[in-house]
Amino acid sequence: MDVVVRPDGVARPGDDIRARIAVGVGGQAANVAAWAAHLGAKARLVAARGDDAVGDLMHAELTERAVEVRGPVIAGPTGTVVAMLDAEGERSMMSDRGVSPEFLPEALDSSWFGGVDRLHITGYSLIAEPFAYTAMAAAHQARAAGARVSVDLSAAHLIRALGGAAFRRRLETVAPEVIFGTASEFAALDGPVSAPVIVTKRGAEGCVVTWPGGSERVAAPQVTVVDTTGAGDAFSAGFLIGERREDAISSAVSAAASCLATMGAMPPRKEPGR
Repeated sequence: MDVVVRPDGVARPGDDIRARIAVGVGGQAANVAAWAAHLGAKARLVAARGDDAVGDLMHAELTERAVEVRGPVIAGPTGTVVAMLDAEGERSMMSDRGVSPEFLPEALDSSWFGGVDRLHITGYSLIAEPFAYTAMAAAHQARAAGARVSVDLSAAHLIRALGGAAFRRRLETVAPEVIFGTASEFAALDGPVSAPVIVTKRGAEGCVVTWPGGSERVAAPQVTVVDTTGAGDAFSAGFLIGERREDAISSAVSAAASCLATMGAMPPRKEPGR
């Protein structure tokens, strides 16, 4: 569950100030799945949730957003993230991952990956244990079923806490065809990584896409930023569903711009009949 807070001013100890608050389903993998579905793809989320009311609510919202949900229900709390926004829409996050890291490899079902074109793995999943081994096993099962694999590095400080070399070894085990990350996340790896496609996300400065034999610098569109939460996930979803390189870049940039213009990480709800 995401709780996104945009206060009217600066909160000080003892204050009670007004704020705009958005509450709903979130998490990087869920964000990517919801944006992929919003953009016209069929999407499936593989994740663990707690056996609490929050888990039930998040499952119901994802289903309503045309995301198929698979994964174990584990005794304990569903993860919750609180994102605090500043006046420019930049967010700082406080995370309680709940039962997510307790998703064990033996809880995977290979049928979840049947007919899947792409498996997208979050960097968070490759850090927490035992969930990291589950993510690596999922990559093996998905690739055996014919899927291509992508990874978003996700968080520089968590990579540094694990150790850049250790994270690189896990990344090499997954062997992704596409790696997404910011410059600080790539720097946290403390060494080079290779993949057929590498996408460096640079925020307001756009992105750089590198592939065998070339690279392209892509400018970011002009947009009034309301909230940066989830914009990178919307970008990844748009990029992954593109059939050609030009389509992937165009779809990614458009989805990210749409996300930046709204509160929260989820795509806008479609009007009935559309």
